[in-house]
Amino acid sequence: MGQPVRDYLLTLCVTAAVTYLLTGPVRKFAIAIGAMPAIRARDVHREPTPRLGGIAMFGGLCAGLIVADHLFNLKGVFELSNEPRALLSGAALIWLIGVLDDKFEIDALIKLGGQMIAAAVMVIQGLTILWLPIPGVGTVALTQWQGTLLTVALVVITINAVNFVDGLDGLAAGMVCIASAAFFLYAYRLWMGYGIEAAAPATLFAAILMGMCLGFLPHNMHPARIFMGDSGSMLIGLVLAAGAISITGQVDPDNLKIFFEGSERGATHAMFPVFIPLVLPLTIIAIPAADLILAIVRRTWNGQSPFAADRGHLHHRLLEVGHSHSRAVLIMYFWSALIAFGTVGYSVHSASTWIIFMIVGASAIGLILLLMPRFTPRAPHWANRFVPPRYRHSAPEPAPSLSPSSGEKPVSVASGAQQGAGDAQMGDQAADRAPVAVGVSGVNGATAIGARSRFSDRRSVDSSR
Repeated sequence: MGQPVRDYLLTLCVTAAVTYLLTGPVRKFAIAIGAMPAIRARDVHREPTPRLGGIAMFGGLCAGLIVADHLFNLKGVFELSNEPRALLSGAALIWLIGVLDDKFEIDALIKLGGQMIAAAVMVIQGLTILWLPIPGVGTVALTQWQGTLLTVALVVITINAVNFVDGLDGLAAGMVCIASAAFFLYAYRLWMGYGIEAAAPATLFAAILMGMCLGFLPHNMHPARIFMGDSGSMLIGLVLAAGAISITGQVDPDNLKIFFEGSERGATHAMFPVFIPLVLPLTIIAIPAADLILAIVRRTWNGQSPFAADRGHLHHRLLEVGHSHSRAVLIMYFWSALIAFGTVGYSVHSASTWIIFMIVGASAIGLILLLMPRFTPRAPHWANRFVPPRYRHSAPEPAPSLSPSSGEKPVSVASGAQQGAGDAQMGDQAADRAPVAVGVSGVNGATAIGARSRFSDRRSVDSSR
């Protein structure tokens, strides 16, 4: 069992390394071709920032598949299944549509059509849903058209859910990484723990997806130097959906009954938690899915198009409440991890009451964090060197002393801080009044080759980047 783990770890590391190394050149390429639109009314970032980060992520995906094809314990996935090629075909198509949108801002309906075509391409090559477990009814086999429609709908919903949540630095990549980690544990348990080889492709997809996100996050964390854009958000959304569809399309529910219940007499209702991560990948990205549903309802209620962008997403509301950028991202991480790992844990030990108590306790902690937006934790003095500057205990500064012969009036530290805050506020107002031109060296701190601006670490970008 140890050897497959090392192969998965090697695939993950190669994917992350290739994604990380490609992101720098991709950033320069995006700046050179002008794939960094000016600030829009709905944006919360202050400086034009290059997109097209999905190019590096797609390179990591290809590298991960190539490496896995040459590993002894993983090459069987390519020999016995056509799903890796189906994933690569659909990913290439959705990636190309995203690149065009990042550069030319194509119409939303065209993107929706491209998403449906990419999902259909995967269905044609065998990556589809074949059956569904329904409590009280049993396993329901789907017809070809039913499986195709459900697969396309699931892919489109997951892609747009991830795209909608891509609104703060590192938010989408981190949340998808958390979801894929939870899904990897579940799929790996099915394959190596119970010998269900049909779960091997989904396990590989989850490992590669983690590598794509981990390799891109260092460049995308606040303050971001590059955004993944639609070319990245739609890509990782498709890969996440493909992993869940792979298991539901190939794993026989009767085999799961034998493994989890010990006999065929196990009712589908009793083993329904087992199927939660399989049938509904939205349970492991429940936060983006909820954001997607709320956005559609909100825009339709206001008489707008469901595809019209606004500033009403969950991460925007966290900022309005008073949370900082980093705290808002961490809160979203927390809830994503709680739902994803809680769902997988419940599917493994659905009869254990301690899992329920643990989820309830973690939810209470999350609610407390939501109600304390202005609380800033401070690390002990001995840990100052290990934490970011904003969490350190700073020693009080001595009051400045001037000699009487200098003839200058001493200025207190408090007044100096107030003056600095006033200067910063005036600078913010000036930055709001004066738009920044795209591609101007020296002012686009996170985009151009010049020096980074002092306002570049405050805000991020909205969901349509």
